[in-house]
Amino acid sequence: MSQLEDPRVLFAAERTLLAWNRTSLALIAFGFLVERAGLLMQALKPDSVDTGSMLASFYIGLAFIALGGFAALYSCRQYASVLKTLQAAEIPQAYSPRWGIVVNVLIALLGGALIAALFVARV
Repeated sequence: MSQLEDPRVLFAAERTLLAWNRTSLALIAFGFLVERAGLLMQALKPDSVDTGSMLASFYIGLAFIALGGFAALYSCRQYASVLKTLQAAEIPQAYSPRWGIVVNVLIALLGGALIAALFVARV
């Protein structure tokens, strides 16, 4: 429990949440890139690419996307636990500290939707 009565504690926790937000977005984007790399290899040299490497590219890409979604959700959990320790004096008036949680949850949901869309497109 913080006894500082200083909003900088909240803002430091929020910066950490936003850093994890950027990390999760980067993981999702990298996963999409890896997933699509198999299609690019097939388009460039259709005869030399085997289905095993395309399948590996597909699942590795989905794993990165899932890791990004997990990072977004877990960082929300960590941030929420920090918010519970703060006193009212540490949160500025008319400031909504939960907005970052909403954004991260939406990113995780959109990452899950991307995984589902890629699976549907694969079938």
